[in-house]
Amino acid sequence: MNQGKNMNPKERKQKRLRRHRRVRAKIKGTAARPRLSVFRSNKHLLVQLIDDAAGRTIAAASDRDIPAKQGGRRAGAVLLGAAIAKKAQASKIAMVVFDRGGYRYHGIVRAIADAAREHGLAM
Repeated sequence: MNQGKNMNPKERKQKRLRRHRRVRAKIKGTAARPRLSVFRSNKHLLVQLIDDAAGRTIAAASDRDIPAKQGGRRAGAVLLGAAIAKKAQASKIAMVVFDRGGYRYHGIVRAIADAAREHGLAM
């Protein structure tokens, strides 16, 4: 099976989107419990709290918004998880559904989820 770095970028993206659609078929965000969606680009990380019932984004955070991140991408992911938890609490949201976006739940994606949990979001 053709996997990982041996795969061309277009095929890798298609496989990730297929995994994302499969996950999204099972989870939905509501106003009371929005979906915490994660997106990774080659340079940046983005997270959003999404109410799928109303079709709107409640809050969003990006590693571009975080001042002076030091220690690499993992440290930036921890700060990003804390930032989205803070924005969720400002919007009076305590529980979310985690959407890993078709990415494996390890490394940066896991660091975002763990940091959000540590700062008061229940998943």
